[in-house]
Amino acid sequence: MVAGAVEQVRAWQPRVPGIVEVFHARFIGHVYPMHAHNYWTLLIVDEGAVRYDLDRHEHGALGSVVSLLPPHVPHNGQAATAHGFRKRVLYLDDAHLPEALIGSAVDTPTFTDPLLHRRVRQLHATLTHRGEELEAASRLALIHDRLRDLLRGTDPTVRRADPGLAHRLRDLLDSLAAEGISLTEAAVVLHADPTHLIRAFSREFGMPPHQYLISRRIDLARPLLLGGMPARDVAAATGFHDQPHLIRHFKRILGTTPGQYARSAAAG
Repeated sequence: MVAGAVEQVRAWQPRVPGIVEVFHARFIGHVYPMHAHNYWTLLIVDEGAVRYDLDRHEHGALGSVVSLLPPHVPHNGQAATAHGFRKRVLYLDDAHLPEALIGSAVDTPTFTDPLLHRRVRQLHATLTHRGEELEAASRLALIHDRLRDLLRGTDPTVRRADPGLAHRLRDLLDSLAAEGISLTEAAVVLHADPTHLIRAFSREFGMPPHQYLISRRIDLARPLLLGGMPARDVAAATGFHDQPHLIRHFKRILGTTPGQYARSAAAG
């Protein structure tokens, strides 16, 4: 392969508040010159390794590490070996990672933290599907939460449970199951921090809010399918992004497709 060739680049702007851009790339010989962003750069490397200079200090990133490059601070980057690297990047605004944390990120831009790494991978997987904005926003909130803990050195075990808030969120989701509500909107209605909402709900009910909402929508879809409504119309009536969105979750939860489920009623 020619040095500097790009095997794959994909970039998009998801409809998830806080994420400016998603960038996936496979580079062989490309060398980033010194540059700076207006946004936080959250980076994981899936193959190979990257070396970069940040604030005149050399750092590296490889498979088990999460790198967080702060805004306004110049950095460069290139493959650490001749085989190149494959990376996934999230560019994040400063709404939940304030500029006050830039100094800590300059001092410690890499984290060997399995929980953070897993959360970042899960968010990237979620972002590849349309209609999963609530799940993506929830996963991003937990990533912000973990990053703040790591940068500030705070202990997450001291947080308290809040069953009352969890039940109020469940009531809100039930009342808007088909219409849907964003995490930011729910936080405003309930006067709570988005991350606290997710933690409280998950602790009380054993699942995150987005998973509960999907299960409620499946409950709404089932009688419509059995009543003969086409799956495309059912998806629109119950809050799914489109028919494939309905099919994916219906099969995941019930082990069959909406079409097979509807035909079972006729066969019976």
